[in-house]
Amino acid sequence: MPTAPTPLSSYVESWTPEPVTDRDPLSPGPTAALSAVLNLPDPAAEAGDALPPLWHWLHFLAWPTQRELGADGHPLHGHFLPPVPHRRRMWAGGRCEITEPLRLGEPAERVSSLASVTAKQGRSGEMLFVTERREFRRHGRTCLVEEQDIVYRSGGSAGAQHPTALDASTLPQAEDPWQLPLRPDPALLFRFSALTANAHRIHYDTPYCRDEEGYPGLVVHGPLLALLMLELTRRQAPDRQVRELSYRLRRPVFAGEGIVACGTPSGDRADLRIASHREQRHATAEVTFV
Repeated sequence: MPTAPTPLSSYVESWTPEPVTDRDPLSPGPTAALSAVLNLPDPAAEAGDALPPLWHWLHFLAWPTQRELGADGHPLHGHFLPPVPHRRRMWAGGRCEITEPLRLGEPAERVSSLASVTAKQGRSGEMLFVTERREFRRHGRTCLVEEQDIVYRSGGSAGAQHPTALDASTLPQAEDPWQLPLRPDPALLFRFSALTANAHRIHYDTPYCRDEEGYPGLVVHGPLLALLMLELTRRQAPDRQVRELSYRLRRPVFAGEGIVACGTPSGDRADLRIASHREQRHATAEVTFV
C-alpha cells in the first residue's frame, strides 16, 4: 500500500526565520535601464525624483553564487524559502501601501519578515502560501510597506492546461479608456531577468520550459505584468500619487503573445488588467490614489 505524502505544513511547523535588514543606495541606473527596456524616450525617474510604484523591485537584489542555484535556476536555499522538498515556486500576487515614495539617489533600508504561512489543498495537490512583508524606510521613516504572496508546492509539474500554439499575429481588442500594448519577446524577457536578478529558467530556456515545466514557450515574468499595469497610471495619470495597490497573477503569458494592459479609472481608484486573445485577465490590479 503506497505511503501517504507528508503534509507540507509539517515541514514548516518550526520554521520561524528572523527579520532581515538590507540597504540600497537607490542608484538611478536600474531605472534608466528598465526605461530603455520599455522603450521610453527618457528615464522614468532621475536622481532626486520619486521612484514609480513597484520600481523598487529593481533594487535590494540578491545574487547567490552559481553553485547555490538549483536545476530550475532558483536558489536552493534562502532565508525566506520554506524547507519543502522538491520545492516549486509561483508568485501569486501582493499588496503595497505607499505613504511617501522612495527617491532615487536617497539611500533606503528594507526590513523583510515572514508575515504568514498557510497550507491549503488545491486541485493540483497541497500548496503552501507564504506571505513576506517588507517595510522600506528612508531617513528613519517608513515610506512603503509591501506584502508578497508566494505559493509553493512539492514535486513535479501541476499538470495545468496550457495552449499548444500561441497567436502572435495581432493584438487583442479592448474598450478600456487606458491601454498599453506590448509583445514581450525573448530579448525583453532576458533583459528583465538581468535587471531583477532572476535566474529562473522558465524565462530564458525554451527546452526546459517545454520538457520540464510543460509550458508551450518562455513565460513572461509576473512582476513584468504587474509593472506594465502600473505603467498605465504613471502615463495616464502622471500628477496623481498612488497610495495603495494590490495585484493578482492569474494565468501565464508566453513570449511572442500580443498583450494589452488595460485600465479603467473611477474617482480616486482605477481597475487594471492584462488581456490577450486567450484570456481577458491574465493579471489584475486595483490602485487607489491619494
